[in-house]
Amino acid sequence: MVELVEFLAELSENNNREWFAAHKEQYKAIEKRLKEFAAKLIGGVAAFDPSVADLTVADCTYRIYRDIRFSHDKSPYKTWSGVFIAPHGKKAGYAGYYIHFEPSGCFLYAGSHCPTPEALRSIREEIIDNGDNMVKAVEESNGFTLIRSQSLKRNPKEFPPGHKYDELLRLKEFGIEKPINPELLAAGDEVLLHSVVEDLRSTYPLVEILNRAIHYAYEEMM
Repeated sequence: MVELVEFLAELSENNNREWFAAHKEQYKAIEKRLKEFAAKLIGGVAAFDPSVADLTVADCTYRIYRDIRFSHDKSPYKTWSGVFIAPHGKKAGYAGYYIHFEPSGCFLYAGSHCPTPEALRSIREEIIDNGDNMVKAVEESNGFTLIRSQSLKRNPKEFPPGHKYDELLRLKEFGIEKPINPELLAAGDEVLLHSVVEDLRSTYPLVEILNRAIHYAYEEMM
């Protein structure tokens, strides 16, 4: 995936339609490799999390074209790429497994990003009932750390302070991440794939807990 990151670096310096048109064939070749990588990654994740076994590459990948209709930034192309593998696809609102490619740094992520209010409340209720196991799942992941940047200053009003895991209850999303070593990125797609699958396998206990909570929230909404 080094070629993908290098292309994105050039694109970030030349984010215009003229440059992209002149390099479109190069991008198509890189996109083909990314889709092949994504297909293998879906299969690798499905081997330990069967809930994603029926996903397609389109369910888990993103277009390079930006929606600029309501944005002050009129740059036409994204300068990052990623694969998000979650039950029912990237837009379904479930927790999942993600790999991010960007010139400024590549990383792995597992968890629930931007959950709906209903899903977040259910996750917080899971923290109340099952916080020890959630913390254990984070600690036993392979080098991932809990993301704490999106956090409230106080507990949500439905969750009075004084709980053992007040800090977790204040989180506005629940995810863990791990940077990808550039040397691993340069080692070749198959080496990268094997390492990523094994890293994400270690996050399955956390994702399973989160998706149990999210599924419960969706059931309550029906």
